[in-house]
Amino acid sequence: MSEFIVVLILISVVIIGFSLAYTFIIAKNQRLLKGELDSSIDQKVQSHPYIRNPVFLSFLILALVFILFIAYYSFKY
Repeated sequence: MSEFIVVLILISVVIIGFSLAYTFIIAKNQRLLKGELDSSIDQKVQSHPYIRNPVFLSFLILALVFILFIAYYSFKY
């Protein structure tokens, strides 16, 4: 395997590990709030609703990976 593939595998493992840990934290918080239908939203989330959204974060990370691919290939060739 080339160095490039190894780096991509490491980045993928880090992202998957972070996502798994984040999912377990969210699931634990949901279990604690199970009885409350209308709970208050955390102040950090209220002030930054797009930055705290995992869907937007995954799009941002994907865009950064594409930019890194483009930069890598432009400098290599």
